[in-house]
Amino acid sequence: MCGFLVDFNAPSVLLKQDFISLLSKSNHRGPNDQGYWSNESNIQMGFNRLSILELTEAGHQPMDSFNKRYTLVFNGEIYNHLELRKQLDFQKFRGSSDTETITACLEEWGINKTIRSLDGMFALVVYDHLTSELHLVRDFAGIKPLFYGKKGRQVVAASQYDQVHLHPSFVNEDVNPEVLKLYLQQHFVPAPFGLYENTYQVFPGEHIIFFPDGSSKNEMYWEFPGLGSDLITNEKEAMQLIEETLTSCVQNQLLSDVQVGAFLSGGVDSPLICAKALSFYPGLRMFSIGSDSKIHDESARATSFAKAMNSSHSLWKLTANEVLPFWDEVMLSLHEPMADFSIVPTFLVSKLARKEVTVALSGDGGDELFFGYERFWSVGKNANYQQWPPLFKKALYGTNKYLLKTKKINSNLLASSQANSHENLHSRFNKHLLQQIAPDLKSTSLPSEWKVYSYPNTKDERELLHAMQKAEFYGMMQKTLRKVDLASMQNSLEVRVPFLQKKMIETSLRIDPFLNGGQGKQKQLLKKILSQHFPSIPEETQKKGFSIPLTQWIREDLKSEFCQTLLENDLSNWGFEKKAVELLLQDHLKGKLDAKWPLFTLYSLVKC
Repeated sequence: MCGFLVDFNAPSVLLKQDFISLLSKSNHRGPNDQGYWSNESNIQMGFNRLSILELTEAGHQPMDSFNKRYTLVFNGEIYNHLELRKQLDFQKFRGSSDTETITACLEEWGINKTIRSLDGMFALVVYDHLTSELHLVRDFAGIKPLFYGKKGRQVVAASQYDQVHLHPSFVNEDVNPEVLKLYLQQHFVPAPFGLYENTYQVFPGEHIIFFPDGSSKNEMYWEFPGLGSDLITNEKEAMQLIEETLTSCVQNQLLSDVQVGAFLSGGVDSPLICAKALSFYPGLRMFSIGSDSKIHDESARATSFAKAMNSSHSLWKLTANEVLPFWDEVMLSLHEPMADFSIVPTFLVSKLARKEVTVALSGDGGDELFFGYERFWSVGKNANYQQWPPLFKKALYGTNKYLLKTKKINSNLLASSQANSHENLHSRFNKHLLQQIAPDLKSTSLPSEWKVYSYPNTKDERELLHAMQKAEFYGMMQKTLRKVDLASMQNSLEVRVPFLQKKMIETSLRIDPFLNGGQGKQKQLLKKILSQHFPSIPEETQKKGFSIPLTQWIREDLKSEFCQTLLENDLSNWGFEKKAVELLLQDHLKGKLDAKWPLFTLYSLVKC
């Protein structure tokens, strides 16, 4: 887990000291070693290393392939790299790093076969000396970030968005209004977009080739699969397949030359991962945080899991007042707009874990693959009526709400489509309020490439569940992964996600969605597997999580911080109406409404 910077085909070469200065913005991503390489002509590469595999100089980057055709920088981990080595003719490796394995694969197999053979999380930049081509490749789940800027023939690529935006060639770019509107609605900037003109992200599973003449070619080497034609409908068979696959994935991801730990919550996914990991790694250390909120605190349940496993467990229980002093430190991790204030607890548990380990396993991805969110059913329950004309839908909704008083349908029915209702569930910025604050964006369309929520209406609930599952994978899950990467890497901690290994993703799609999806059935199979591992611990009845009292903080402890950030900066740079922002903030401070989500969305944008 590291950070890199690449400058390719610049019209005027950036001085080495200026390049290193820009590279150093990601020192926290890789504090163990810094590397630099240039061909003194058209490309510079820099690397900040967090040593995980091969702790010696043999893992130093940028790294050349053995015949010097390729030079690369690589952020991430390849879990099958030792198996790949066995398939190669070349066996004169200097060390045991997965980076060196990739270079050998490139020499023997070329770029296309190599990237399709990699199983792990990765952002990869490869320079081909023979063709003078630059290749950018991102892992299939989007776990590791890969940002770039493109102007003329020049390409700048980096692990952090601010390194691209602050590069001299891109620092004066205007805000892209379409992407700004997308950010305000989705509370993060999803791939393939960048907030500023001429800046972008590599999409999950995408390979981009930049040619010497400035042209480029994009291709998807992996995409979220469709449902299998022969779905597993037997619960016992499905549970066995999940168990076997998850066990294998966890074992793969324990590969490390440094101490490994795991995040442990009171939920479902992380206790399962911890239980699997302990069978292979008895020294596994587990980390949890708790709060003084009876509604949100799940530390007691997490402690019960730890005791049942008889494992090493570190719990950091904080009051709201104890969390608040970390606010400024957490905000420093926002190298791009990210309006998810659960980054605070994620940062804190990462900070706790980093005191003892360099790698931590996480349960992220389980909710998206196994229908862990209520919103799957919230949209699905309306499937039979979504295609009705708007007037009929309004009449049905009104009758159901005021006369029948049942919960068979809900207000999601009133959306123009199932996809639109799904997308709206992820937006906490009221459209009317958005128009008041950013009137110039009223007539602005979202980017034409934003197609995550573009699936058609269907009465087939199985088909709908899969469409929503795919949308969650490329939509809100990407926000979660960005949050975890920002929070963990600010603490120089590598986080691995076994649920998002390729074979686990493909396994989830072999199982009939009805075994997990539906009213009251969120993650049903995972819950049953968990109960088999921990029969003495009652099933979780309500989804919890560490929460911060941001509503109250903005009114009290963070009042001056939010007022200064939102009212003393020139909001016209974003096209915002200062009076509308001021009114929103004042209404929140007076308790007239709870505007923490739109306020934090604006705050995160201006702060970055």
